[in-house]
Amino acid sequence: MATNLASTSSLSLSLSIKSRRPPLLGSCSGKRNYRCHTMQSSKLQLSTTTPGEFNLIQRRDAIAFLFGFSSCLVLDSFQAQGAGLPPEEKPRLCDNSCEQQLENVPMVTTESGLQYKDIKVGQGPSPPVGFQVAANYVAMVPSGQIFDSSLEKGQLYIFRVGSGQVIKGLDEGILTMKIGGKRRLYIPGSLAFPKGLNSAPGRPRVAPSSPVVFDVSLEYVPGLEIDEE
Repeated sequence: MATNLASTSSLSLSLSIKSRRPPLLGSCSGKRNYRCHTMQSSKLQLSTTTPGEFNLIQRRDAIAFLFGFSSCLVLDSFQAQGAGLPPEEKPRLCDNSCEQQLENVPMVTTESGLQYKDIKVGQGPSPPVGFQVAANYVAMVPSGQIFDSSLEKGQLYIFRVGSGQVIKGLDEGILTMKIGGKRRLYIPGSLAFPKGLNSAPGRPRVAPSSPVVFDVSLEYVPGLEIDEE
């Protein structure tokens, strides 16, 4: 009886000691060791992969990396264009040779603060206040980036001059032009856009009451030529 108790006691002690032993290195147990299981399964898969299959995995990973990298470049390029940068090649009323000649043209400043340079002086009368005019324009921020253009839209801009249908600086600048003339207007913030303009894809932002530059060509004044005849 005593012998049986002793053997039973020693067996219990032995089981208790075994249960308290720390797990062997490299072994996994419990839910917290999911990473350990994953790493071991990856090592096992790697160890059982043939050289040909290993090269295939490497090529697949390389392609995935390059695809992700090129996607980032495309996204960055799209974001740059959405902000209006870099400036695109767009049609202009004044090309590079015109810009060089414009440096030697004297600047005219009006009482309102509007400044302008005549790229080409037109012929005939100036449009009276309230008359419709047909004009082309290229609107820019001072850095030269275009934010609006009738040339891009492919049609003349027709409005009643001096009637407040456009910004004050453009109204004033066209009133003293002659048909066929071309002029660069340096419009101060007080005569420009009081509320500004938001940026858009391919178009820079115009801050409220900030200076802008307009290249304008007065194509014709509907009805004025008939009246002169």
